[in-house]
Amino acid sequence: MLDFETTVKTRQSIRKFLPTPMTEAEIRQTLMDAQNSPSACNIQPWQVHIASGETLERLKKRFLAAAAEGKFTPDFEFNQAKFLGKYEARWRNQYEHVFTTSYGIPREDKAARQVVYDDNFVGYGAPHMAFLFMPSIGNHDVNVAADMGMYSQTFMLSLTARGFGSIPQLALALFADEVREELGISSDYKLLHVISFGHPDWDAMQNQKHLGRIPVDESATLHW
Repeated sequence: MLDFETTVKTRQSIRKFLPTPMTEAEIRQTLMDAQNSPSACNIQPWQVHIASGETLERLKKRFLAAAAEGKFTPDFEFNQAKFLGKYEARWRNQYEHVFTTSYGIPREDKAARQVVYDDNFVGYGAPHMAFLFMPSIGNHDVNVAADMGMYSQTFMLSLTARGFGSIPQLALALFADEVREELGISSDYKLLHVISFGHPDWDAMQNQKHLGRIPVDESATLHW
């Protein structure tokens, strides 16, 4: 197990996984760690569905087919164009990091970029995906989403501490109806995001460079 500081500083979004699956015991231990996450009024709203093996392969095929048809059914809107000013600069830097630094693909090579998009839709080869569903509670949805975020971070940090890796993916939440149908999930639950996880391929170029963060003084103010 890694110590806390090392875990936090080395967690990164993995974009190439080995096909070797985790054991059920390893996955359950990570889920038990995540279950200790805080939530408003201790409601513990997360409903987590883990897909592996043949089930996951069926889902991946459905995702690629739906994407090719432009058939997207997200439960929550995501439009990066609404991130303006300094936030736009950050997401553009992230795109540069993924396509140019990690994959070595120039901006004008649209065909090669499509390969990366498709890789995104199959979780970068991860042998497991965690689909995080939440109940819709009207004006409290934002609070529930905050609880889900804390659960997700705990889950991913547990994976890192135990020698595994993960990547949170909003792109896979574009296929909410596909997931509900395949896994038999009620429409009362909304798909917030997905975490692909497993054993990282540390030899892959995509995992060689860690995207940095802004200085603390740009995001935090201490009042004494």
